[in-house]
Amino acid sequence: MKNRLETAHPYMANSVPAIKEAMLRVIGVAGIEDLFEQIPAEHRLKSPLDLPPALPSENELRRHVLENLRRNETCEENLSFIGGGCWQHHVPAVCDEIAGRAEMMTSVWGTPYSDHGRSQAWFEFASLLGELVGCEVVGQPVYSWGYAAGHAIRMAARLTGRRQVLLPRLIDPERLSVIRNLCEPLEMASHIEIVEIGFNDETGLLDLADLEAKLSDRTAAVYFDCPSHLGLIESRGAEIAALARRHGAETIVGVDPISLGVLAAPPVYGADIVVGPMQPLGIHMNTGGGVGGFIATRDEARYVHEYPTLLISAARTPHDEWAFALSCAHQTSYGLREEGKDWTGNSVNNWAIVNAVYLALMGPEGMREVGELIVQRANYAARRLAGIDGVALRFSGPVFKEFVLDYAGTGKSVAAVNEGLRRHGIFGGRGLGEMGSGFESCALTCVTEIHSQADIDRFAEALVAEAAR
Repeated sequence: MKNRLETAHPYMANSVPAIKEAMLRVIGVAGIEDLFEQIPAEHRLKSPLDLPPALPSENELRRHVLENLRRNETCEENLSFIGGGCWQHHVPAVCDEIAGRAEMMTSVWGTPYSDHGRSQAWFEFASLLGELVGCEVVGQPVYSWGYAAGHAIRMAARLTGRRQVLLPRLIDPERLSVIRNLCEPLEMASHIEIVEIGFNDETGLLDLADLEAKLSDRTAAVYFDCPSHLGLIESRGAEIAALARRHGAETIVGVDPISLGVLAAPPVYGADIVVGPMQPLGIHMNTGGGVGGFIATRDEARYVHEYPTLLISAARTPHDEWAFALSCAHQTSYGLREEGKDWTGNSVNNWAIVNAVYLALMGPEGMREVGELIVQRANYAARRLAGIDGVALRFSGPVFKEFVLDYAGTGKSVAAVNEGLRRHGIFGGRGLGEMGSGFESCALTCVTEIHSQADIDRFAEALVAEAAR
């Protein structure tokens, strides 16, 4: 298909026709079509795409984009109680300021010319996050919590030589989908079998009898989240880890790092590998890109040599200065290509800078304070909202940040309730129908440090009004 663009593109200097002709002469082809001759004809377009005319100026392009953006309703102009994997937390201004500096916001992850303090900042990220999660080793970030969990399961499979993982029935469906991808289909040589663990219908916590019945010498790891996907605090983590250890399996715990100012770090109750999201630590909600995930372990060679990610180390130079460099790069896909430990990605490394800034700013006392604030406000909201006629809490027990409301008594679906709340400028909780039977009328509701008591009361009043309609 002949290219219709005969003038220079405003953002691509090499699109000038004369320059294109010069490049074609140098590489020895008659036209651009010759560059794609290896693509079978049946896979190529037979006619031009039906595209609108190109916008002739940057000003018109900007106006066009802004007009499209105005169609969105955001969590800034509405009161949002949406969670389920991407949460609205306070982002201190200094996080954006530092992460946006030219020496940090680089388009490539590891070339020497882009390192003007970035490697040291990454080392500080690993040190600060490691202290928070109770681990000595933290790898460079991966795309998301789901990717971190999937990679950790693959690490456990390599460590144990086993091909099965046990994980909760009440896991985030999106996270489970990513884990399934990384565990690979049954037909693949590296397939890892996923077995779900049941839950207590009253508390929502893992059914330990079911866990013990399913553990065997085939189990590479037991994975669970604390807090869970539904905001429940798994109080029997030590028992779960002990059961896994008794069968020679690794214990992998997914944790929301912002909870660790008030909850024990996973290694305290027996976690071998810790994973989780980076987004709560100073990262804005976003779509279309990763929100970051981390993997952390003890400083033992057996774990370090199974990391799929790059590691940053510090060492003294002969001039008594500190030097920061990549470690164990040879074992990644960068070093061994398809024979590497796993697939290393670089799309979220800037979030490591943000996390380091956030953690340095907050300190241990700040993390404790924000954790206590979230616990207090989330539990107040759970009690306040569950006191409304027709609304109930699906599970009993303490929660962190999120809880499940059951709207069955209102006679309305979650979608109908949320549509009504929109009239009040409120985004209600995320519907849980995708989690199967028993959750059709349930919504995962999120309360963080940004929600005041007045916000929660406003939500309750709007819910009363909509339940009565």
